[in-house]
Amino acid sequence: MPADDVLPGRYIPLGATVYPDGVNFCLFSKNCTMLELLLFDAPDTPRPARVIRFDPRRHRTFYYWHLFVKGLQPGQLYGYRAHGPYKPEDGHRFDGSKILLDPYARAIASGSFYDRKMATHYGVDNTRASLKSVVVDPYAYDWEDDLPLNLPYARSLIYELHVGGFTRHPSSGVPAAERGTYAGLIHKIPYLQSLGVTTVELMPIYQFDEQDAPQGMHNYWGYSPVGFFAPHLAYAADSTPLGAIAEFRAMVKALHRAGIEVVLDVVFNHTAEGNHEGPVQSFRGLENRAYYILERQRAAYANYSGCGNTVNANHSIVRRMIMDALRYWVECMHVDGFRFDLASSLARDADGQPLSNPPILWEIESEPLLAGTKLIAEAWDAGGLYQVGSFIGDRWAEWNGRFRDDVRAFLKGDQGTVSRFAARITASPDMYTPDRDPNRSINLVTCHDGFTLNDLVSYNERHNEANGENNRDGHNYNLSWNCGVEGPTDNPAVEMLRGRQIRNFLLALLLAQGTPMLLMGDEVRRTQQGNNNAYAQNNPLSWFDWSLVEQHSGLLRFVQGLAHFVQAQDYLEEEHFWPVSDRTKLTWHGTALYQPDWSDNSHSLAFTLSHPGGHLHAIFNAYWEPLIFELPPAVWQRIVDTDLPPPQDFSPPGQAPRLTGPRYTAAARSAVLLLAHNPGRPPATG
Repeated sequence: MPADDVLPGRYIPLGATVYPDGVNFCLFSKNCTMLELLLFDAPDTPRPARVIRFDPRRHRTFYYWHLFVKGLQPGQLYGYRAHGPYKPEDGHRFDGSKILLDPYARAIASGSFYDRKMATHYGVDNTRASLKSVVVDPYAYDWEDDLPLNLPYARSLIYELHVGGFTRHPSSGVPAAERGTYAGLIHKIPYLQSLGVTTVELMPIYQFDEQDAPQGMHNYWGYSPVGFFAPHLAYAADSTPLGAIAEFRAMVKALHRAGIEVVLDVVFNHTAEGNHEGPVQSFRGLENRAYYILERQRAAYANYSGCGNTVNANHSIVRRMIMDALRYWVECMHVDGFRFDLASSLARDADGQPLSNPPILWEIESEPLLAGTKLIAEAWDAGGLYQVGSFIGDRWAEWNGRFRDDVRAFLKGDQGTVSRFAARITASPDMYTPDRDPNRSINLVTCHDGFTLNDLVSYNERHNEANGENNRDGHNYNLSWNCGVEGPTDNPAVEMLRGRQIRNFLLALLLAQGTPMLLMGDEVRRTQQGNNNAYAQNNPLSWFDWSLVEQHSGLLRFVQGLAHFVQAQDYLEEEHFWPVSDRTKLTWHGTALYQPDWSDNSHSLAFTLSHPGGHLHAIFNAYWEPLIFELPPAVWQRIVDTDLPPPQDFSPPGQAPRLTGPRYTAAARSAVLLLAHNPGRPPATG
């Protein structure tokens, strides 16, 4: 006889759905032969408080298992046990001894006995050591008048930050209980505003497996998801799962009130379950053949992510889950957009072959609820698929990896780079069609993956010994230059050169057409001591050291001033490429006016942007000696000269010195920005 409080339930929607009189549970599994729902009183309990077995005759419709339990409320912990064939050679990895997360869990609890390794041994009960799903009412929150901001790319400055690392350092000034949390980030909103930040791009904040790291280390970056709907519990000052959701929402609401968007870095390309030796945590134990791309020998996983497995994103069930997750974060958590990690992996079919029209990417592009959001693709994967400049559709923006590489190469003085540098400064018209919004190019010099900006000018080689892999991990190809000394130095000439190079990079980034993205701490020379792959360094090496704000106050002032200056120039918000714009005229120069040197031996470039209200003139001298540049005839103010010490390196309009004479000497490896307000005729053009 079935229990009086257990009803057949409904097969929609998926997940745990709260009703006034109880909770409906629904789960997809095609090949499961028996399913159990386990209810828990605490995440660490050695045994469930209750086990409810699904009756296939009453609780299954097609491939969906469902039941309703009266009296349950939000906050209830639960998990599943799915029984079925364990035949890796056929792609089946059911293990009825494992507690499985609900793929639609909107909160996940982790107790002090959680042990990832316990889930790797077939037939071993991991009840006490497992993660638990949590029942959530997604609509039980007062958003007051909050709405997503829908800021255009043309007016956006993106700041990539790590929620934990942003305020975890003792120097942050954040109350100890809130360091490294969503609540802690709220304290730093005035700092973000001072930088001109309009959009924070949060490294992964949905629940990830911190134990997915080498022995004795912790996964810090968060690219190891166990659930796509749940905010990461360790980033909450409130340690209860429901409290974490409320705290995340409070952070979003506070950022919105400050005019700052929230974009999530989402990882739909792989999960924490890893390769064939990895744990059974959720997807693998529910329907392995649906959720993952398998090799021809189905016991092995295709690895286009570089992390052991690849999500089968174009399977109908997985596609629906991804879309439901995106809709949830927008509708119920009010986020403003998404950056898709290794987005090109989502363009692969069940055999791993690239699709010309991948269903999941088109579905994301055309989803009405996402119409006002930012969609940003990291348009490559670890399997060699590189789609920067050719990603599908019209909605997507792209991390412009070629901007990073070509700007680095030019400013460090490489041969044959001036033409590529010019293209990147003008939003890469050599890569994108003329009718595309140029601001969909997300320009970056650095990001979480690789050197910080300080380290880019301080190290020739990576120094990843702390990762425990004998310095074999991380990128070899960094396009970095240590300016003459490897690592920290007290040589004033080297330090001056490094400071100048940092300012050169920042000017190129903030001035270039497209949407700039700044890495957390680059504005104050945050260093990882040459580590370019700090994914498991959850320690001061990766954290934002707030003492740098005072130590490098001159650089911070430069970034703040330059960012606000650029944002005040409405002609820099063009939604047409400068070379073909009707509103803004672009003219290239070399050391002589109208005579740019495009040869392989060229290391300098200048250009003028003319518009109805005046003119902007930029000089980039990547040569190792000073060069004299002719100036177009106008009354010029010097806004930036990266060779000058603070505060002369940046001067706001109205306070900027006026230049006399038709020429300007740009110091070796320096950059200059000039402004002219001319209601009369523009400078002559050649």
